[in-house]
Amino acid sequence: MSTAVLGAPRRPRAAAGPLAGTMSGFGICVRFILRRNWLRLLVWAAVLAVMIPVVYDSQQAAFPTQAARDAYANVANTPAIAAMTGLPYAAGSLGGILVIKIWMTLAVALGFASIFQVTRNGRADEEAGRTELLRGSALGRHAFSMANYVVVGGLSIVTGLLISLLALSAGLPTAGSWVLGGSIAGVGLAFVGVAALCGQLSSTSRGANSLGVAVLAVFYLIRAVADVNAPDTNVTALSWLSPIGWGQNMRPYAQDTWWPFLALLALAAVGCTVALRVETHRDLGMGLLPERRGPGRATAFLGSPLGLALRLQRTTLISWLVGAAVAGLFFGSVATAMTSVLDPSNPYAKAFLGGSQDMLNGILATFVLFTAMLAGAFALQSLSGARAEEAGGRLESQLAGSLARTRWLGAHILVAAAGSAVMLLLGGWLTGVSSNGAASGSALASAAFAYWPAVLLMMGVLLFLNGFLPRLSVSLSWAVYGLSVLVAMFGPLFSLSEEAIRKTPFGAVPRMPAADFSLTPLVILTVIALVLGGLGIWRFRNRDLTQQ
Repeated sequence: MSTAVLGAPRRPRAAAGPLAGTMSGFGICVRFILRRNWLRLLVWAAVLAVMIPVVYDSQQAAFPTQAARDAYANVANTPAIAAMTGLPYAAGSLGGILVIKIWMTLAVALGFASIFQVTRNGRADEEAGRTELLRGSALGRHAFSMANYVVVGGLSIVTGLLISLLALSAGLPTAGSWVLGGSIAGVGLAFVGVAALCGQLSSTSRGANSLGVAVLAVFYLIRAVADVNAPDTNVTALSWLSPIGWGQNMRPYAQDTWWPFLALLALAAVGCTVALRVETHRDLGMGLLPERRGPGRATAFLGSPLGLALRLQRTTLISWLVGAAVAGLFFGSVATAMTSVLDPSNPYAKAFLGGSQDMLNGILATFVLFTAMLAGAFALQSLSGARAEEAGGRLESQLAGSLARTRWLGAHILVAAAGSAVMLLLGGWLTGVSSNGAASGSALASAAFAYWPAVLLMMGVLLFLNGFLPRLSVSLSWAVYGLSVLVAMFGPLFSLSEEAIRKTPFGAVPRMPAADFSLTPLVILTVIALVLGGLGIWRFRNRDLTQQ
């Protein structure tokens, strides 16, 4: 007869096999990742899905008759629209117009979400040392990574499901609605696999995100070149070299083809499988790609706060400037053609175009507003880099010497403010230059620059929140930006009064060209931005540094 010793540690149960050992704790990791990211995942899914009824309602009002839709189909079959939004294969139907208007935006946005979320929970945690801490317990080698891929893949599936259900609720065809959601979800899943591989290649979260975005941009460019060179609306062989092209070639509300979804799913599975295989053989904290050795000596400018801020945001700044240039050229090239599609007597068209008496001026003013929204998004992303430096613990070492907090933060503010101003001027000027004489480049550059106070106000909100609520500053400022954009663009669809729309940052700016243009709203926006920014800088200078 034997007796057990009280308090003796239990002998661990032997693993059932290699897979059980590497995946132990998988369920706990899933719950942990959901607990950390549930709000981000919810916002991504809700914002992307809600665009379906918003855009569908707008196109119903803009194209109420079949004759109007047929007229749009003739205009939509241009190289510019093919490059930006894909082949207009069913532009004469409401479902086809919906695909032209929003499919590419939703698919690319979900691709970005997949890349950012996989990197945040994968390479970023490994870079910060949290992965090593978690693996120090009973978690298997692949449990956390696999949980990350499953959770982010679930975001794509839930988003696609919501898109399909909202499309069905709008009365669109059943088969096309399910293919619509499936095609967008498939692109998101494919980029989960791409992001998983990028996280194994790069040794930093910044590098993994940059590599993932670069791959997405290459696939988008391949798809754009394929569609521009496509005969009529027929698919070319080049289109099959891009997963974005795979999703697009499912063709919701036309052929309703499902087999490309299997290819997207296979890409996701292969990417995640290879990533897990690489994770088995590499050292924790290292990437397969060697870090590029920099110059032995830094320039004096790089040693300054402004030089470092520019170096850290160089890729972001160049990417956004290229995006503004491409958008400006596209807006100008389709402005004149749009005048033959929109009905001047349509109440929605009048509201959407700012009540302009001249249809062409109204369209150009709306395109300028799009440029301003792009500049606002850049300013927030750029200035969020300052918060990322603090949250990652890198700011503390920078301030260990004689560098003042306000001087360090001022460099990031200058990059965001100056970069957004250049984006506005460049995007507006190119819109005018490419408009075939509809407007001059200088006139639309001035019209775009009038939105700079609204962009500064977005920056002021972020600075204020960074001072008083640093951990929530980035997410809350993006929420304010999203609400402002939604009201400024789609306020009439929600039956909001003109007075309510003008109380938002982007809605307060008078649309140019306009005879009754006033500087008063711009001055008010600038003053509010300076007050909020000043309070935020004052609080940042006096509060303790906070990490995540």
